[in-house]
Amino acid sequence: MIRINGHLGDTMLSAFPPLQSHLRGAETVLTGFLDRSALYGVLAEIEALGLDLLEVRQLEPPREPPREPPESGNGRR
Repeated sequence: MIRINGHLGDTMLSAFPPLQSHLRGAETVLTGFLDRSALYGVLAEIEALGLDLLEVRQLEPPREPPREPPESGNGRR
């Protein structure tokens, strides 16, 4: 997750094609899966565009809910 101060327009967002954008208050939040070199590239692009970087955070991937054991077929529920 990358938080940037301000709302980025379509032209600015086109600099970050592998990422999804969401507006949160006065910020733009970019999310997506990046390896280390891609992250450094995104950070370099943010700096080159003169954007105000607020936060970079590694998020845990969503966990799958625990599976319920199969029904035993004894008729009870």
